[in-house]
Amino acid sequence: MLYHLFTYLDREYNFIGAGMFNYISFRTALSFITALLIATLFGRRIIDFLKRKQIGETIRDLGLEGQQQKKGTPTVGGVIIILAILVPTFLFASMTNIYIILMLITTIWLGITGFADDYIKVFRKNKEGLKGRYKIYGQVGLGLIVGMTMIYSPDIIIRENHEVMNVERRVAGANYSHENIKSAQTTIPFVKNNNLDYSFFFKPFGKHATTFGWILFVVVTIFIVTAVSNGANLTDGIDGLAAGSSAVIGIALGILAYLSGNVNYSGFLNIMYIPGAGELFVFAGAFIGATIGFLWYNASPAQVFMGDTGSLTIGGIIGVFAILVRKELLLPILCGIFLVEALSVILQRTYFKITKKKYGTGHRIFKMTPLHHHYQHDAGKVPHVLWDKPTKGIPESKITVRFWLVGIILAALTIITLKIR
Repeated sequence: MLYHLFTYLDREYNFIGAGMFNYISFRTALSFITALLIATLFGRRIIDFLKRKQIGETIRDLGLEGQQQKKGTPTVGGVIIILAILVPTFLFASMTNIYIILMLITTIWLGITGFADDYIKVFRKNKEGLKGRYKIYGQVGLGLIVGMTMIYSPDIIIRENHEVMNVERRVAGANYSHENIKSAQTTIPFVKNNNLDYSFFFKPFGKHATTFGWILFVVVTIFIVTAVSNGANLTDGIDGLAAGSSAVIGIALGILAYLSGNVNYSGFLNIMYIPGAGELFVFAGAFIGATIGFLWYNASPAQVFMGDTGSLTIGGIIGVFAILVRKELLLPILCGIFLVEALSVILQRTYFKITKKKYGTGHRIFKMTPLHHHYQHDAGKVPHVLWDKPTKGIPESKITVRFWLVGIILAALTIITLKIR
């Protein structure tokens, strides 16, 4: 809103200082600072409100050190993150930009889905929460909205890059066609010509290849929204882990959006230029500020948990953001923490079922899943564990910091892939 106001004042009245709002970097800085202040200053009031209403977490006894001390800690803290994202975005981003509109829909849509789950757990005292199929319905519905909008919106276009070599400087760059095109292209890592059109897989279908390509794109979108939001949900198991990891991912995504939305930088890096995607940098600023601000209260020992209200939302935001900047195939690297956490659960359950059917007693790969609990657990307490090194449980705060460090390395690698081919 302030963006539109100051743009109008600059255009009509040449208002002093209003021209600063034309710079994405300036508005991103304001967005980050505002989100950080909202999360830290208003977060305290929200936590006090949750305490008064006795909206506390029910802790399942997993035999982990310090676990029972968390009983009664306020949950549904994801409301703090959502509020800290929405307010700066409304203030400093362009509300006519289709990418911003989709990110706002994502935030609100999954925020409601996650809150419904927390509401059932906390207020109705049902530990199971929202039934799994309803969560999937919500995630699939959002994936359909994003995918179909990218197909039919005239504002979502790209300019395809064609590599050129500056012989004098011996530097590779890109030339862009003068026409904006509608294409189901994405970026693939470590490949010289790093654009992949989903219609490539359907060349035998001739003129129908493009249609099938877009259908595959929508399917991939649904899968990514579901997988990343659930991955973030599983990662939210110890103090500060999901919020800190998401902040690191948000920084990398913000950089990708800024580069993709700037014709000069995208040309230098030889990546597709996405007109209008640079506005996502403002949203990324809000996302980073919100998650870092939330850490003020969520760092060990946590004063509030984000609950599904926060974890499903931040995961969905990350997935949709990557899709909009055509970098979804980089997510296995960028979101490596979420991926490993989710895979640990899948592998554990699969191995348990197979061994139970074969031996009559279920065996495990890890001492406990998701993976962060494996490092917390004392090795001597769980029988039939494949990966059972004789070590004591690692303190929760140390696990969190180490996972953050791994996340930083993965984020750096993700950015580097734009040049390593």
